[in-house]
This record gives sequence, structure tokens and C-alpha cells, in this order.
Amino acid sequence: MAAYDDLMAFQRVTEALAQVSGRTGWDQETVMPPGAAPQRAEEMAALEEVLHARRTDPRLGDWLDEAHAPDDVADANLREMRRSYERNLKVPARLAAELARVTSLAQGQWARARADQDADAFRPVLAEVVRLRREEAAHLAEGGDPYDALMQDYEPGGSSAAMAGMFAAMRPRLVALREAALAGPAAPVLSGHFPKAEQLALAREIAERFGYDFGRGRLDLAVHPFSSGSGLDVRITTRVDESDPFNCLYSTIHEVGHAAYEQNVSPDYLLTPIGNGVSMGVHESQSRSFENQMGRSEPFCGWLYGRMRDVFGEIGVDSERAFYRAVNAVRSGYIRTEADELHYNLHIMLRFDLERALIRGELEVDELEAAWNARFAADFGVPVDRPSNGFMQDVHWSVGLFGYFPTYSLGNLYAGCLMAAARAELPGLDDALAQGDPSPATGWMRDRLQVHGALRPPQETIRHATGEAPSAAPLLDYLERKFTDLAA
Repeated sequence: MAAYDDLMAFQRVTEALAQVSGRTGWDQETVMPPGAAPQRAEEMAALEEVLHARRTDPRLGDWLDEAHAPDDVADANLREMRRSYERNLKVPARLAAELARVTSLAQGQWARARADQDADAFRPVLAEVVRLRREEAAHLAEGGDPYDALMQDYEPGGSSAAMAGMFAAMRPRLVALREAALAGPAAPVLSGHFPKAEQLALAREIAERFGYDFGRGRLDLAVHPFSSGSGLDVRITTRVDESDPFNCLYSTIHEVGHAAYEQNVSPDYLLTPIGNGVSMGVHESQSRSFENQMGRSEPFCGWLYGRMRDVFGEIGVDSERAFYRAVNAVRSGYIRTEADELHYNLHIMLRFDLERALIRGELEVDELEAAWNARFAADFGVPVDRPSNGFMQDVHWSVGLFGYFPTYSLGNLYAGCLMAAARAELPGLDDALAQGDPSPATGWMRDRLQVHGALRPPQETIRHATGEAPSAAPLLDYLERKFTDLAA
């Protein structure tokens, strides 16, 4: 046990430093003054140098060789530490620090260029991020698929071939459902003015209803909503459009799904390798089930309709059913984060194909905007009108998150499995949701999945929670039931 104890003591400091680095990133995207960006980039690079040195410390290899796991928790900790150690050994310290520095700068440059609709200002920094990530991928892949190598940061054990197969299986049914929905009557649209302060107050109320603990978190504004942190400090962000309250409210529910996972991991795992979510696919299963299968359900929409009228007065729709249809309107919009459940995965398929081609060297950054616009017109039937509605809309590529996008669809798939299992065990769930109370389902997620953190690999995590292997069938069956009913 001596080697294991030494290893865990060393790792606890590394985990704490990683949390500091993450909180520095949160600060950059929320409250950092814009003039601080160059200094912040150097700070992020310095932190990454320290972290990389700890993650490749030769003592780790010795401890890992000597350590023995007395139980499943220790075995999982060793699995995660070994995976991290072997991966980090492949990446030169110089490259790790340069990636941290460049992506820190790139986030601010993306935000400014996006606001100015200036694709020419964004392309050079994106090209530098892609160059560095290609170099990193080559080190990690060791002759294998470079995109698969990057995916391991977000979905350990995942592969682009498996993702492509998942998309091929899902696409025909999604397209058929979309076409049927678009051929039906247009959904109602909210109207009125929805002040920022009232939106944020309602967002806080809803976040608490979905189990977010403000004693260990906070809600702030960001250009692109995100969740940050784990354990005792888990923060969420949203954004506000005073003509569209759904953007704020449903972004908040989505990020609460991520945050609840991190807040509910067993306190016994705090600052250990398994003390956080096991993968982004499993993470997205929480945010997508919270946002869509609970938050956009007809019972919850009935409750939300009443609360929104309490807060905002008349909102342009005259019944709970009309409000439910407005929340779940099917439209070929530009923005992924605002997409309905039928279009959402088509947005992900587009990004998956383009970013895989970028990392493999089959597509260059100078060709990306044209490739995006052509694919979007083919998939969605409308031309892209400006860069912020096209290849510049998401923050992910500017900060180097190549391999992340497919985990959103994997999360939808996992969410379908989890909610099917939860509903089978919670016959009164809809009655609770109609009272604005998702706690039966969020509690089920906490007990079956969240509390265990990264104790099990991703697919085993889903199998343990549901009793069955992950499959696309529950998600597609759910979508067919829902949108067939909405079209009636």
C-alpha cells in the first residue's frame, strides 16, 4: 500500500492544481478584463508547464509499477492515473505549454472576431491552433488515426469509426422525423420583452429545482455557456437575449446537468482521479437528459408556462399545449445550442466530419468556411448568412477541443438509455414534472450514475445505471413518440 499511498498523495496536489487552472479559465471567459489576455496566456502556459511536469514525473511510473489495488476504487484510480501518465509522456512539455498559451489567446480573439463578423481575423489564430493540435495528435497516435488520438481526451475508448457508424444508423430516422415535422403546421412563437434581470432570476430558480447547489456554485454570463469545476466549486454560465428567454433558461438547465454530475460525485473521491465525470459523452447524457427529456417534456413545460406568465406577463401563446409546441419547435436554424432535438445531431454530424478532416490534414483552415457553408446548405436547406452563424459560432475550435463534438450526440444516445430506464422505475415522474419538480429523475441520476464519478469506464457506467448496453434505439423511439405527438 505504500506505493499507492505515495501516488495518491502526489496526485491530490496535481488534481488541486488542475482545478486552479480550470478556475483561471472560468475567470477568463466571465469577468477577466479584455486587456489582460496576453498576460493570462502566459499564466495559463506556466500552469500547464507545472501540470505537465507533475503528470510526467518519473516517480509516477515507479509508483504505478509497484502499486496494488486493494479494492475497486483503488483499481479505478490506478486505471485513470496510468492512462493519464502514458498519454502525457507522449506530448513534449514545450508543446503542452504552447497549446495552453495559444488557446488562451485564441479564445479572446475568437470572441472579438465573432462579434465583428470578421472571419479573416479569426483564420490565422485558428490555423495556429490546428497546427499545434495536429502536432499533438501525431505524438499521441504513434502512427494511428490522429483524430482518434485526440478523442481520448473526451471519450476514453471511443473511436471515429464507432462514431461514424452511430451517425449512419441515426441519420435516416432523424431526417425522416425532421421532414415530417417541417411539413406540419408551424409552431407558435413567443412574443414580448423578457428583461435580463427577470430571466436570470427565473434561471436561478429553475437551476435549484434541477438540484444545483448554489452554496458550491454560481451562475454568471458568458459568450458561450459552459460549466466549470468539480467537487466543492462547480460554476455554471448562461447567456441572455431579451427577445428569446429560452436561450437563457434552457442553456442554464443544460449546464446544471453538467454541474450536478460534478457536485454529486461521492465526497470520498474529492481531488482524486475518479472524482469527476468519466467522459464528455456521459457528461452530455446528464445535460441533455436534464435539458430535453425533463426540461422540454410536456408536463414540465406546463409548469414553466405558468411561471413565465407569472414573471413576464403575457408571452404570446395562450395555452400550455401551445407553449409546449413553442419550446419544441422544429426549425432549420443556424445555431447548434438553440437547435431542436431533431436537428441537433445533424449539427454535430457536420462538425464531426469537418474537424476530423482538419486534424487528418484532408481540409485546411482556409477551406473550412466554404466547406461548412456548402455542407450546411445541403443538410439544412438554407445558406449561411454570416460567420457567427457558421463556422465561427462555437468556441470549441478556438480553444483546441477537437474530438469533443461527437460526444454531444453520444450523450444524446446515452440520455435515451438512461431516461428509458428511469421512467420504467419512476411511474409518477410526469406528475412531479407537472409541479416543476424533476427531483425523482435527477435523484435517480444522482444515485445510479453521478455519485460514482469515474469509477467505471464510460459505456460500463451506462450499463451499470441501466442494466443494458448502450443503444441508439431508446433515443430514436423517444424522438419518434414525442414529435409524432407534436405533429398531431
